[in-house]
Amino acid sequence: MPRPLLRRAITEAARRAATPGNLRFTERQLYYETCRVLRPRPAALRRVPYSPPPPLRLPRFTEALHGLDLPGLLPAATPAPTTGGPTSEPDLYDYGVPRLLVCQDREIAGMLLANHVHLEAACPILTAQDDLPLDPRLIGALARAEGATVHVLHDASPTGITLPAKVRDALGPVPGVRVVSLGIVPRHAQTLHLVSGRRPGRVPPIGPLPHGLKAAEVDWLARGRFAEVAAVPPARLVRAVLRLTRGPRPARASVWSELRDLRTAGFMTWPDA
Repeated sequence: MPRPLLRRAITEAARRAATPGNLRFTERQLYYETCRVLRPRPAALRRVPYSPPPPLRLPRFTEALHGLDLPGLLPAATPAPTTGGPTSEPDLYDYGVPRLLVCQDREIAGMLLANHVHLEAACPILTAQDDLPLDPRLIGALARAEGATVHVLHDASPTGITLPAKVRDALGPVPGVRVVSLGIVPRHAQTLHLVSGRRPGRVPPIGPLPHGLKAAEVDWLARGRFAEVAAVPPARLVRAVLRLTRGPRPARASVWSELRDLRTAGFMTWPDA
């Protein structure tokens, strides 16, 4: 594809990624949105589970992106001791923390923070890279909240699907605290028609596996397939995280419909790691 046409596709993808409400988004999310612009989902296949390969190589996208001024595009994330967690507000350790979100991807955590998801869901957002093992004071705050839940947002990859169990281990024996996987897993990638990649050769045996993972999904991963959370459209990701962390609220019928669609896609499939 000629570079001017690709840059035009990237600009359109940026417009879509920011809709609605001027959302902020990462470069990786913009890449996957550009893939959707270049290869629209055929109407005849909307109900058929599949995860297509990318129509655009990442280096080609990065080259074409250089020099474009795109509103909403976030800068690359950098390591930080905390990302919107209680450590920025030490007084919060004196109270119970009923919910917590741990993201595998630092940039996805930053995107959710930039869109104020932590405020709307009243849920601190941390990253596995920067915040595991959890601060003992935070673990104490989770223990003080009756029925606290630690949500884990991860890729459909061998590293991703084993992250909830690692978070559970990092918590230690804390009574009443659940670890819940929000996904994604291979069936999410196929149901949501996410662009997926493939590593060469078969990957080593994965374990321990979540009990909700199906044999076909294990084989999908063993064949080197993977899908990133960044492949989920930004607006859909924000809505999913908000509604699955804070729970359903009485509202318009469309809200309940979308929550039902998310559950059908497999979100919250296994509640405890």
